[in-house]
Amino acid sequence: MATVKSEGSVISYEEIVRQVRAGQFKPIYYLMGEESYYIDRVCDYIVTNALKEEERDFNLTVFYGPDTDVATVINTAKRYPMMADRQVVVVREAQGLDNKDALAFYLEQPQSTTVLILCHKHGVLDRRKKLAEVIQKKGILFESKRLYDSQLPGFVSSYLRRKGIGIEPNAIQLLCDHVGSDLNRLASELDKLALACQNNQGRVSASLIEEQIGISKDFNNFELLNALVEKNSYKAFVIVKYFNNNPKSFSLQVTLSVLFNFFSNLMLAYYAPQKNEEGISVWTGLPKWQVVRNIIPAMKNYSGVKVMQIIGELRKTDAKSKGIECSNTSNGELLRGLIYYILH
Repeated sequence: MATVKSEGSVISYEEIVRQVRAGQFKPIYYLMGEESYYIDRVCDYIVTNALKEEERDFNLTVFYGPDTDVATVINTAKRYPMMADRQVVVVREAQGLDNKDALAFYLEQPQSTTVLILCHKHGVLDRRKKLAEVIQKKGILFESKRLYDSQLPGFVSSYLRRKGIGIEPNAIQLLCDHVGSDLNRLASELDKLALACQNNQGRVSASLIEEQIGISKDFNNFELLNALVEKNSYKAFVIVKYFNNNPKSFSLQVTLSVLFNFFSNLMLAYYAPQKNEEGISVWTGLPKWQVVRNIIPAMKNYSGVKVMQIIGELRKTDAKSKGIECSNTSNGELLRGLIYYILH
């Protein structure tokens, strides 16, 4: 499982889960960051383990930041639980709660039988303020950061492994390229695949992804990248034509991201002290199978100078797709021009 850490208290998602599983609850959990997946998972896990199902009617209170005020939250947190060891108070959309700094006074002497959880999405609490300092002393200040694209395959493998399911390397890349870094959506697709795997010998293949999710195993960013690695012009332009004719299955921004990440890693590989499978893998941080399948073959087909030029062209195409110096060119035409530049 991917690890997400806060900069202050340096605590991971896994460590919070371990503490909660052991019955160690803090008076406050401030869950914040750009990646909502871990915020939701931590909150749900605390609620599930802090209260029995029959205790939740009287001891679980959920507020929404824009619809409440800090005084109401504090007064609720000061209450005693009813026929239970503790109560849980959750503030969702805490980024919309005004005057949050007043919570610092409550935390000087928090109610020992209350677990207060604030879910602050799409942003972070100012760590320079007193509230952040007090939270780190009394409880947990947790920042959930978006995973880098290079971390997504690890997330996919770990998620399925916990369900006792394996996945083929090319299927991982196919899924990550299609879904992107939205972990909630990625987890939803993985749950769908896990269910289908009950009748598929417990292993996810590219064919299963095509069947269950509708991603074409022949016309996707993964196959486009393979065509570019091999300098297979015919295959590359067949895929570009498919993208142009099927705009619902094509996102230029996703394709540019995939290509930019690849050629950036390829550029990095040229600087590896040891230009073999092991050396490049260590230097770039890429798994060996990617190095063997894509990086080393591409190094034979593209010079370092050409790769630098391609990265520059990728940046220009990205700018044009956003309306800079280009107003009437379709995304399909932009991609066709980019692919021609890469291959020639």
